[in-house]
Amino acid sequence: MSLVKMHNVTKRFGKFTALDGLNIEVNKGEVYGFIGPNGAGKSTAIRVLLGILKASEGEVTIFGKDAWKDAVDIHKRVAYVPGDVNLWPNLTGGEVIDLFVKLRGTNNKSRREELIKKFNLDPTKKCRTYSKGNRQKVALVAAFSSDADLYILDEPTSGLDPLMEQVFQECVMDAKKEGKSILLSSHILSEVEKLCDKVGIIRQGQMIETGSLSELRHLTRTNLLVETKQPIPSLSELTGVHAIEKKEQALSFQVDTEELNNVIAHVSQFEIVRLESAPPTLEDLFMSHYEGTRQTSNTGVGGES
Repeated sequence: MSLVKMHNVTKRFGKFTALDGLNIEVNKGEVYGFIGPNGAGKSTAIRVLLGILKASEGEVTIFGKDAWKDAVDIHKRVAYVPGDVNLWPNLTGGEVIDLFVKLRGTNNKSRREELIKKFNLDPTKKCRTYSKGNRQKVALVAAFSSDADLYILDEPTSGLDPLMEQVFQECVMDAKKEGKSILLSSHILSEVEKLCDKVGIIRQGQMIETGSLSELRHLTRTNLLVETKQPIPSLSELTGVHAIEKKEQALSFQVDTEELNNVIAHVSQFEIVRLESAPPTLEDLFMSHYEGTRQTSNTGVGGES
């Protein structure tokens, strides 16, 4: 069941098109990774979802309701964490958390205390004294303390140290186990790789690729390190082999997934001593697709680089 649906959404600011026919679908109990570099349109898309901006064209629904007309009703069931949190300077962190939790009509004190401890936050300090990282912690504690059905997280770990990033990841997985849905906008690919069931890659306001990690990895290359007793002639002439490098006694190279069987069959003729294979990372995939679209028109999906 789709909780979030953006269909052919376009958003213009004067002559500038920030979103160009964007499609996003987030299902119940799913973590959706929304990735792309700064300026690609991620935050604009999230503002449209939240009903802060009205789409110029297209349909935007959350829980089956119109994101613009029914924003007030929708917000009762949504927790949002921006990438740069602004808080009331004269309130303490604890007071801000309580305010946000009460606005959503929930009051789970034990959950609140557990999260404050996990995120190592001092809730008695005034918000004006907090660092960027501590402001993010306040927003995250408030979000995960409330009983939301959908979490919209826009670069939520900005300013957090690696230990706190791990705590955040645990919170996302706990919410997923409870059947909640999460839209996670991020440029930290390792974070997306650990957490997300589905990934959408945005470039210049358009979705250039979307699917599960396994589906997207099928489109990219496997990294191989091979050492053989005899030299391998003409490796560079094989279809689907890229980026060959000599590393001491071994050769390192990338292979297109569909050619992997043929390449291994060829290499095995030369008596393999060592063979190491590493699956493509999301970063490989992202760079491959992002660079592959640089020379394409704005209407097409980019090919491999």
